[in-house]
Amino acid sequence: MTQLLPEVPPANWSTLPVATCNLLNLALPGRVFYDGQPAYDDAEHDRKVEWLGSMLARMNADIVGFQEVWDEPALKSAVARSGLRYAHVLAPGAETGAVGTPRVGLATRLAVENVESVQDFAPEEQVVVPEIGVHARFERPVLKATLRPRHGPVLHVLVAHLKSKRPKYLQDAAGNPIEDRDNPVITVRATLRSLMMRAAESAALRGLVLRLIARTREPLVLLGDMNDGPHSVTSQMIAATQAVAYDRQARDVALFHAWDVQTEPALKRDMAYSHIFQGWPDLLDQIWVSEEFVGGSKYALGDVRRVEVFNDHLHESRERWRSDHGFVRALLRLRVDRVPSD
Repeated sequence: MTQLLPEVPPANWSTLPVATCNLLNLALPGRVFYDGQPAYDDAEHDRKVEWLGSMLARMNADIVGFQEVWDEPALKSAVARSGLRYAHVLAPGAETGAVGTPRVGLATRLAVENVESVQDFAPEEQVVVPEIGVHARFERPVLKATLRPRHGPVLHVLVAHLKSKRPKYLQDAAGNPIEDRDNPVITVRATLRSLMMRAAESAALRGLVLRLIARTREPLVLLGDMNDGPHSVTSQMIAATQAVAYDRQARDVALFHAWDVQTEPALKRDMAYSHIFQGWPDLLDQIWVSEEFVGGSKYALGDVRRVEVFNDHLHESRERWRSDHGFVRALLRLRVDRVPSD
């Protein structure tokens, strides 16, 4: 008599859509955010928040990380235009207007247990940049949040916007250039400074990741504009995914590019991009997950079902009421019947 094996009950999934959006200088009307760039008037501001609201409605994510927020009230207006309900909308440092550089923000339907804006590097993470001195802080502070999903363990979320590839030319105290920007040798030196600053920020961000997930089974999601591709040296400094090929134990502290670990292959494309610079497409805007969202892991609490890039507008026009970045959304899933284990 053949002994029948007990039936395995189907997985009970809870979906968790997450997204990252570079908003391209979201500011209140009349607010001058950069010298030489005119402030938005009421009509242009209204068109920008209307467009952003429509994009947010299309994505309908439970967690959204934002970059380039100058004014938190403008972010709240854009989210309100979506018609969606979010329990929390915030941009630390931009509550009454950011100074110097725009900030990152967060909108979420989940319960928030803690939010922190991290600007300073740990002392051992500081780096000396040529002609500038010690680089000891993120130019745009990282948002660190602990959220509580309805099912499963706490979820750590990091929202980041790292130093751009734009050359870092030297300036005087008033912000006036003191280098010949038409000299290619000087431009190379300025690009080196920029790279070193982004690399230092990547290393410091890696430190944040390690302090959150090392020797724990609490999942983490990193949302942001990394200003570099997912397989670049700076991105891999943050994620350390490549180390997994040589050390399986490294999975515990690695991050995995959501695009690479999605489980719905029919929707995967050979190429995705979120920004076009001088005709060259790249995926600067990224979503990274810890091992708990890698479906094949024995420690998986869920998976990445699919990833989508909303980038049609990059080919429509260059008006600044649109963003010059595509928005990225990942559909994460949590196993309701799965309990974290060591």
